Amino acid sequence: MKKRLSLAALAVVSALSLAPASAQEKVLRIGMTASDIPTTTGMPNNGFEGMRFLGFPIFEGLILFDLTKTDQLATLRPGLAEKWEQAPDDKKTWIFHLRKGVKFHDGTDFNADAVIWNLERIFNKDSAQFEAGAVGIMRSRVPILASYKKIDDSTVSMTTSIVASYFPWMVPYILNASPASWEKGGKDWAKVAMLPPAGTGPFRITGVVPRQSVTLARNDAYWDPAKKAKVDQIVLLPIPEPNTRLAALRSGRVDWIEVPPPDGIPSLKQAGFVISTGSYPHVWPWFYNMAAKNSPLADVRVRQALNYCIDRSAIVTLLNGTAEPSVGWLKPNDPAFGKPENRYTFDPAKGKKLLAEAGFTDKKPLSFKVMISTSGSGQMLPLPMNEALQENLKQACGVDVQVEAVEWQVLLNAARAVPDDPSLKGAMALNVSSPSSDVGMMFRYFAYANSSPTGSNWEQWKDDKFEDVMKTLSEATDEATIQKYFAMAHERLVDNPPWLFIVHDLNPRAFSKKVKGFVSPQSWFVDLTLVDLQ
Repeated sequence: MKKRLSLAALAVVSALSLAPASAQEKVLRIGMTASDIPTTTGMPNNGFEGMRFLGFPIFEGLILFDLTKTDQLATLRPGLAEKWEQAPDDKKTWIFHLRKGVKFHDGTDFNADAVIWNLERIFNKDSAQFEAGAVGIMRSRVPILASYKKIDDSTVSMTTSIVASYFPWMVPYILNASPASWEKGGKDWAKVAMLPPAGTGPFRITGVVPRQSVTLARNDAYWDPAKKAKVDQIVLLPIPEPNTRLAALRSGRVDWIEVPPPDGIPSLKQAGFVISTGSYPHVWPWFYNMAAKNSPLADVRVRQALNYCIDRSAIVTLLNGTAEPSVGWLKPNDPAFGKPENRYTFDPAKGKKLLAEAGFTDKKPLSFKVMISTSGSGQMLPLPMNEALQENLKQACGVDVQVEAVEWQVLLNAARAVPDDPSLKGAMALNVSSPSSDVGMMFRYFAYANSSPTGSNWEQWKDDKFEDVMKTLSEATDEATIQKYFAMAHERLVDNPPWLFIVHDLNPRAFSKKVKGFVSPQSWFVDLTLVDLQ
């Protein structure tokens, strides 16, 4: 299956390289890691790579990320809302003042009715426009939205289930598509996907070839003239196999590839290609299935032991230095890392001691299955990386790990299942890369209220100290208090680990020399309006 997909992708890029183009047109061709094109209805699947390329460039939220800086974490900026604030009489309610005069790509008006229509699309199963395929994706990213209403044509409110100072960090993931697109598609989301649908962003979708490519064109009527894109078109191609992406770049069939194979980076540099890397909030872990029946990972000593048993530096070497060791959800130099009792190093003796205390010895070794992907957003090189971990755990601590490889979207679906769901095939861990960008993301992944299947806490991890700290953090308004309790919360993630922390990658990409203006932000996402071709 993987080979067939790679050949299909190559066929598309070959055709593109031979197709005639206007001498004046700038067409940027990008090789993604996904094995299929992300969905195009306004809430893309395929993880954050889907959001990176078929989410934010086309369909926008009331709040956007500022992706123009490399020296600090991405911040928030006004999007389809010019400003927002907590209601003076209710800290659970947020008021959004919408930008006036914005049009969807199809020429229809963006207004409060469109916002409510899009919220109903996801959060009201009885709405005519309910999009079942998008519900799990968006609800898991905005798990605390309780209600919403139109105040007037340019003002809406959203109310959360708890007081949450970090709610604005969740709002960018609520994307807005044109209600008129749904009508034009016969009120059938499958047909809407092929129209294609309209958003408000700096790019619009102009062509969809299922499982092969998506073409974007610059939106010359974009509401922010300062953010008008520099290229005329972008062609997105799913090329899941790293060496196939490398070949496509070398041959000139694409201009940009996500995650070049690490062993190919030196030769790319020597040949004049541009390699981009940079620190950003991302961690590549195993999620522990601690709530499954008879799970060996229910014992915190086992979860800690595995964190002492792995040689993170060997994985960094495997990736040719395009990653750094992970000993927590955040990086050790992050002010919110805190001072946990456990500072994980490669210490097999300590790992084996903890395993023995939990009842696992050479005569009764720990054994479990991990489900991984063959490629995908932020997954780097999952097959060789997991094979290395499998051997490492066996040699260092006598742990037997079986690996079940599936496609990326199948793995994402598994991460929304309950711990004993048949779709997991008995897996006691999932290898799903994760953002680690802000308090809202921490709440999404680790608060017990967000336990699977309704939220992203697949492990159904519960730590009472963490819960107490998060409550204080949620109600805080001053930055000093937020940072203090953010660090306290992170300490619990290290000392009572719901994950096996492995590496933080450095977001590698490779470009032809004609790609100019790219900024590698401290974010999963990128600002495609900055990119030019010369």
